[in-house]
Amino acid sequence: MCRQLFARLEARRCLKDIEPRLFPDDGGPEQGEVVEVYGPEGTGKTELLYHLLSRCVLPEVAGGLEVDVVFVDTDHSLDMFRLASVLDSRLTAGLSTSSSSAGSNEAALRLCLSRLLVVHCSSSSQLLLTLHFLETTLCSRPSLALLLIDSISTFYWSDRSEGGANVSTHEEKLSKSSELLGRLLRDYRITIFAACHAIRRSTSGPPSSSETDRPYLCRPWQRLVTHRLLCSRQEAEPDRTASDRGAEEQRRRQVFRVHCTSSSSGAKGSRTSYFRVTDGGVEFI
Repeated sequence: MCRQLFARLEARRCLKDIEPRLFPDDGGPEQGEVVEVYGPEGTGKTELLYHLLSRCVLPEVAGGLEVDVVFVDTDHSLDMFRLASVLDSRLTAGLSTSSSSAGSNEAALRLCLSRLLVVHCSSSSQLLLTLHFLETTLCSRPSLALLLIDSISTFYWSDRSEGGANVSTHEEKLSKSSELLGRLLRDYRITIFAACHAIRRSTSGPPSSSETDRPYLCRPWQRLVTHRLLCSRQEAEPDRTASDRGAEEQRRRQVFRVHCTSSSSGAKGSRTSYFRVTDGGVEFI
């Protein structure tokens, strides 16, 4: 039994190459590491998560890793139509060299979506229970390599209001979830990507990098994070020649900035990347 379990753990794929354009030259997250995707609303976090999710579930011929993903949706904001559109666009581009038909593309899309397990949580208690039951899924699916949480900070204010004046009570459930996540990382060698909303903001003037990058979640969570992606909106220069093209054209021209800091033993350093959001998903520039 133990030999079979170890064989399953060894079969779990490392996601170090999930997106080389985001992480420092030493590569992305190793097995058992956590990436926090942080930033204010409207800075491209969700589209970036769709891009990383797509990279995981797509077949290798379309530039994917062919691994299973658990998506824990705490914001109830997962847009399956948008995700399917991104996947279809990547499949069409990746399979264009082969004699693919509409039917084969549809079959490939279904196969991609079969690698995705979506769980919805409406409270921190549900999140904690979900993580407890996730262990059974990890045991039975060695192809499951990524746990994606959008977002880990959703229940921050509701837990705070329930906790009254006691700070330790505010963080109790998230601390327990973080401790359980740490055990799953250690025992099953998965990789975790978690979005995190910006809660603390500057009250006067534009926020400095230290203010927007200041951690606010509990220390057990902070200790887990090995890579941090700080998302921001890059102000685009006005294009007078395109002034009559409308809001859609301006949206296409919007550039987002991602600053990655890595502090894991295998990859220390930083990197800044830029991307646009197109109909086919994230496009790095």
